[in-house]
Amino acid sequence: MTKREEQRFEGLLGAHQAMVYSIALRLLRDPALAEELSQDVFLQLYGKLSTLESDDHVKFWLRRVTVHRAIDEARRSKLRPKTMLDQIPEPVAIRREPDFLLDEKLRKMVAALPEKARAIVLLRFQEDLDPLEISRVLDMPSSSVKSLLHRTLRLLRGKLERSGTKTAKLGLQA
Repeated sequence: MTKREEQRFEGLLGAHQAMVYSIALRLLRDPALAEELSQDVFLQLYGKLSTLESDDHVKFWLRRVTVHRAIDEARRSKLRPKTMLDQIPEPVAIRREPDFLLDEKLRKMVAALPEKARAIVLLRFQEDLDPLEISRVLDMPSSSVKSLLHRTLRLLRGKLERSGTKTAKLGLQA
């Protein structure tokens, strides 16, 4: 790898490591696994960097690979003991707006969702992707993404309303 490619990789690592780790952590709910998966994703990026055309392409590729690998790992580790998400400190990342997933009650509910639903909610609200972008990341039809997102949000709203929490303040309004 040339010096220029190494510098590009270092810049991409610095710019996207918090995003990759955060996605992995929220999907896996295990800091050690999330860190290991993040390292593997960036090792894979290092070998593939010359085929990725732009920074947007790299960001898309990182999200896609991270989500798919985390879902695969979560399925493999069903029998392993898990660290609860509420016991893990939030990763430090620069945020443009408040992250509604920080609310403890909602965080627990999102953490209990099945892998695909959790990935869709995470990509929609943490990564601010629209359903079409999510469908590309997860390699599934956009109609399925929209349907699962709609059902999941309705489920979360119902649970929050039954618990007396106002959904408007958490960003889950219809």
